Amino acid sequence: MKRREFIALIGGAATWPLPARAQQSRKVARIGVLWHAGSAEEEAVFLRPLVEGLTRLGYIEGQSVKYEHRFPAEQPERFKAMAEELANLNLDVLVTSASAAAYAAKAATKTTPIVFILVADPVAGGLVDSFSRPGGNITGYAVVDVSPKRLQLFKETFPALSRVALLVNPDNRSTAQRFFDQVEAAAGPLDLAVQQIDVSGPQDFERALSQIPADRKTGVMTVFDPMFFVERQQIAQIAMARGLPVMAPSDVYVKAGALMSYGPNVVDLFRRAAVYVDKILKGEKPGTLPVELPIKYDFAVNLKTAKAIRMDIPQTLLARADEVIE
Repeated sequence: MKRREFIALIGGAATWPLPARAQQSRKVARIGVLWHAGSAEEEAVFLRPLVEGLTRLGYIEGQSVKYEHRFPAEQPERFKAMAEELANLNLDVLVTSASAAAYAAKAATKTTPIVFILVADPVAGGLVDSFSRPGGNITGYAVVDVSPKRLQLFKETFPALSRVALLVNPDNRSTAQRFFDQVEAAAGPLDLAVQQIDVSGPQDFERALSQIPADRKTGVMTVFDPMFFVERQQIAQIAMARGLPVMAPSDVYVKAGALMSYGPNVVDLFRRAAVYVDKILKGEKPGTLPVELPIKYDFAVNLKTAKAIRMDIPQTLLARADEVIE
């Protein structure tokens, strides 16, 4: 380049619009995400809204943000190893999906800011000091138990319901016990008996669901668990083949074929997490940002599944549903 052209280029920079100059000098944020499934494809339903939320706030991949995604495939040792790997990358923020990822991240670093998503009762689990002042380098988005409402909707749909088979993952024993206690307490006033059914891995759903009678008096409930999320289509297919109605914790299960669901809009939580990531990147301390709870709860019904298992959904229930799949 000739000297005259170089001087003209430098001089012209002074006339650039301010936003353009800011974009040129903006630091590229490094965001790590510790998921729970085995691939971006399996996590797409949540990965997409998280990235979209950050894009809306001005974080453009390859320009102003670089992502480091890790997929442990539900293997406990991989959660630990990948959390430690991310902690050593000098990240600006570390986002975690589900409880196992959050606890692994907290154990791996006391300095990298952490934003967790989808953790049930983070105070009781020792993840944060309190909802209002989580403390340390961590904050995030928790989920709360809505078992009373789920069971009430289940009973309204099937008045003959007298038993509920609760599917739990014994590998997450403390979480499983917490959910069982909550469901059992909520079932009492509705005169429902609760039976815990352990599912020891993806290969065990056929055996577990075969224990549940298709007697029109027994329903199936699933809890928030990463393994169940990954295997939601398998759960729906086996239950449908056996004529079992399934009440799930989120509409993503209904879209995969489960009969119905009531619970927080989980996709919304991943989209909202972008707000806390942005605040931290702009200098706020995670330990001073209150843990937030869901603000959207959805009731979803799959009429295709209802037809397949030959069960009628009352019109009064359908009128209250936020989403009906026909």
